[in-house]
Amino acid sequence: MDSAAIWAFWGVSVLFVITPGADWAYAITAGLARRTVPAVLGMLYGHLVATLVVAAGVGGLIASIPGALTVLTIAGSLYLVWLGISVLRHPAVVRAADAPAEGSWWGWLGKGCGVSGLNPKVFLLFLAILPQFVDASGDWPLAVQIALLGAVHVASCAVVYLAVGLGAGALLRTRPIAAQMVSRVSGIAMIGIGAFLLVERLFL
Repeated sequence: MDSAAIWAFWGVSVLFVITPGADWAYAITAGLARRTVPAVLGMLYGHLVATLVVAAGVGGLIASIPGALTVLTIAGSLYLVWLGISVLRHPAVVRAADAPAEGSWWGWLGKGCGVSGLNPKVFLLFLAILPQFVDASGDWPLAVQIALLGAVHVASCAVVYLAVGLGAGALLRTRPIAAQMVSRVSGIAMIGIGAFLLVERLFL
């Protein structure tokens, strides 16, 4: 596989990752709750599943079924709205260094899987953009090329999301009022993104 294609995809992937969205909002919320690692691992797992789905050829099948992407987008949008409402109802509370983290490890991991696994932005990247960087006539099988590009994207996500979550926690842990405000803004962002995606898919 041409290294130039890998670097070109990495550039596109990074633009997706560094653009604030539902994933950033969730990473910030997790950072304030001192659950950055399981939250980010969950999001990475969702991206990994998307990679395997496309590599196995299922992604193309989904894209070819009328209404399938609409259903997935609606499900993802509603999930983001629900998660945002949950954050608003229970905003993060700054805890002392020796206090237990908020929420279960597995709970944060599961929600992270939902945030990335149902994120329409992930579908766009893997179903519409990633295939443009593979070489059907190359020496490597298509599935291997897709898996490699997916791994590049997952690595970028790991670096950025960990930095966002850990950075939010470190900067706001001594500022309880600011932490609650940021938590509420994150919740509003999730609701707004979910609502926008829902309206865009259904009415635009």
